[in-house]
Amino acid sequence: MTTTFFLVRHAVHDDVGRCLAGRLDDINLGRAGQAQAQHLARRMAREMLAAIFSSPRKRTLETAKPIATACGIERISIRQELDEIDFGAWSGKTFEELNGDAAWRMWNDRRQNARTPSGETMQGTQHRVIGLMDALRQQNPSRCVALISHADVIKAAVCKVLGLQLGDCFRFDIEPASVTTIVHGDWGSKLIRLNEVA
Repeated sequence: MTTTFFLVRHAVHDDVGRCLAGRLDDINLGRAGQAQAQHLARRMAREMLAAIFSSPRKRTLETAKPIATACGIERISIRQELDEIDFGAWSGKTFEELNGDAAWRMWNDRRQNARTPSGETMQGTQHRVIGLMDALRQQNPSRCVALISHADVIKAAVCKVLGLQLGDCFRFDIEPASVTTIVHGDWGSKLIRLNEVA
């Protein structure tokens, strides 16, 4: 039996591409992001979702709620495993500021083993999201599940499924409000669609 996972990146917030939001608590979707979330909800309504799991960040929950309404899901389950990478002191800084930080450049050059200021690694991120998917597959055989998360978390999962090194995460994009579909079974996992923008 297989479980189909729809890995959804949150819709756009006003500072996407300008600063690193990380785990800041006050990042909400702007008007453009709210419109994206509604469009995404209409796309996800075509799927027979059994459950929706979300990162605890406001921007992911604001993306998940319209999907839940469109799909008739009463409860969104918040899971820490889907949370953004803990970027610690880098959170809230502009990318212009970060580009002047040697540790930030090392993080991007050596994703296999570099750590953020909080100590999290990309490998640790991959371990937590894949562990969650393994557990949810056992709980949701032959069902479809949506995971609302963040770009690097989804990239970590895709790298695992495709057998890529974590440094290869820069070879593909995960856009805001995109859907990446993975089928997960006893035989392993298969990528069905990558970075689908509705």
